[in-house]
Amino acid sequence: MTSGFPPVPHGTAAAGVDLAGRTALVTGAGSGIGRACATALAAAGALVHVVDMDAAAAKSVAQAIGGRAHVVDLARAEAVEELPADIDVLVNNAGLQHVAPLADFPPDRFALMQRVMVHAPFLLIRRALPHMCGGGWGHVVNISSVHGLRASAYKAGYVTAKHGLEGLSKVTAVEGAPHGVTSNCVNPGYVRTPLVERQIEAQAAAHGIDAGQVVSEVLLSRSAVKRLIEPEEVAATVLWLCGPHTGYVTGASIPLDGGWSAA
Repeated sequence: MTSGFPPVPHGTAAAGVDLAGRTALVTGAGSGIGRACATALAAAGALVHVVDMDAAAAKSVAQAIGGRAHVVDLARAEAVEELPADIDVLVNNAGLQHVAPLADFPPDRFALMQRVMVHAPFLLIRRALPHMCGGGWGHVVNISSVHGLRASAYKAGYVTAKHGLEGLSKVTAVEGAPHGVTSNCVNPGYVRTPLVERQIEAQAAAHGIDAGQVVSEVLLSRSAVKRLIEPEEVAATVLWLCGPHTGYVTGASIPLDGGWSAA
């Protein structure tokens, strides 16, 4: 009796995931999670379009992985038209953070966060989906957050954007399923990225404590696993979602939150 699964390719650089001949696009790929995802997808054989608003970072990553750099500000809707549409794997990762009470939250900052983390993914999916559906194969992976499933005070812009991204991902899953296209969210807790490092510095200054205390007593207070997640751990899940055994995984939100959302 056989499993019914297609054979797992051997000899790839990415634990059985073979993306040779496939094209991927990763936003916010100049650092952190995006860079780790771009690196993992390239190691699996994909040609990766590295999208970031930091020109030096985008070019550095693209050069390191044999990809193509695109210097784009995703807050500009028209900028999406500058990016390729014939892609097989889309990783919506770009984002930003702002922490403030609701009554003090700057409306322009709130709007910016929605443009980058909801509107831009919508435009990118809308642009890429015809190619994926036409080829009968494609994967949309949205880097959401535990804050796409749970709320925290003072993060109205981020929590709202991630919840919006979750809904967009589910609609994409429903529409893509008849055409061999999956769409999923990956929901990490606090990842060791430049964005989180800046949060740690700000919290340490605000509370008058050292960075280690911020991590253990503030950021990880609701996590059962008391360490930051590494970007490569998130990238490994993204890569798995593009692999040979995940065609039935779609419309899902996969927590990588150390047990935060389980409690």
